[in-house]
Amino acid sequence: MDDAVLAAMARWPGVPEVYDWLRLDRRGRWRLKGERIDHAGLHDFICRNYAADAAGRHFVQNGPQRVFVRLDYTPWILRIGDGGLTTHCGTPFDAPDAAFIDEEGAVLVSNRRGEIGLIDDRDLPAVLDRLMSLDGEPADPEALANIDRQPLQLLLDRLTLPVRTLRRAEVARRFPFDPNPLPPD
Repeated sequence: MDDAVLAAMARWPGVPEVYDWLRLDRRGRWRLKGERIDHAGLHDFICRNYAADAAGRHFVQNGPQRVFVRLDYTPWILRIGDGGLTTHCGTPFDAPDAAFIDEEGAVLVSNRRGEIGLIDDRDLPAVLDRLMSLDGEPADPEALANIDRQPLQLLLDRLTLPVRTLRRAEVARRFPFDPNPLPPD
């Protein structure tokens, strides 16, 4: 977090938290009350001060005020680049260890830290090109429909990730995060 944010937190404790103002969409765009944030400086500030609490609620620390983020799917939105996966904040998504496909065809990747990210749908053609059978053959539609019976792997940079199915309703429980933080009663 920014030093100025940390100083403000120490100086003004007890500032009320904010809910249902900030959202992260499935393409990694921040939205404030539904409007997309296009200002590069504000985007960078949000990313530098984006974190999660012990309950898995993601937030942006805005000075002394904590602004909780509603997640359209996962806490991280991932893009595929030459050097591997990058988050919507432009940071590496290090140590990927598995890939998942949900019932809608969305592709997710987990890492060794227990984090989960959704591959941006604009990168799905690149993902399809990297999905292989265990014997190295490109995955065909039948293999994609039968992942539980015909294991697949995702070739990502120099890594080979096992691919499994995962229902969307299970994602937040398996990789503990709260997609819609609510104020306490």
